Amino acid sequence: MARKSAGILFYRIQDQTPEFLLVHPGGPFWVKKDTGAWSLPKGEFTGSEEPLTAALREVREELGVSVSGDFIPLTPLKQKNGKVIFAWALEHEIDPAAIRSNTVELIWPPGSASKKQFPEVDKAAWFDIDDARQKINPGQFGFIKELTEIILCR
Repeated sequence: MARKSAGILFYRIQDQTPEFLLVHPGGPFWVKKDTGAWSLPKGEFTGSEEPLTAALREVREELGVSVSGDFIPLTPLKQKNGKVIFAWALEHEIDPAAIRSNTVELIWPPGSASKKQFPEVDKAAWFDIDDARQKINPGQFGFIKELTEIILCR
């Protein structure tokens, strides 16, 4: 069975221009990666969990916030590795400086017996569509493209 992930693509309108909140993964593997490394807040879930419930859980874990509102369902995207990502959009203001991510434990450095804690997300930022296209994992840009079309049709 294919792995599944779910998340929320937050957006806001600044000076009549849509901006999108993206997160940068934490941990030593990602520390020097930027272009193509950012993502919407998301995470994997099992078959027993509803995708939107999983997306909201991931937002709590990765950003430290609970949200509600009028979620806009976006078309799921299948990644090159076969994983399917479910996403919803929500117009919501979030202060990137105020995010509080959970941590994950990794053996670091590899091959050692040392376990270290790293934030799952080390930063978040708002990007316009051009910057988001550069920052986001290319397999997720379809969400931004679809949401931009929805926003422009309103």
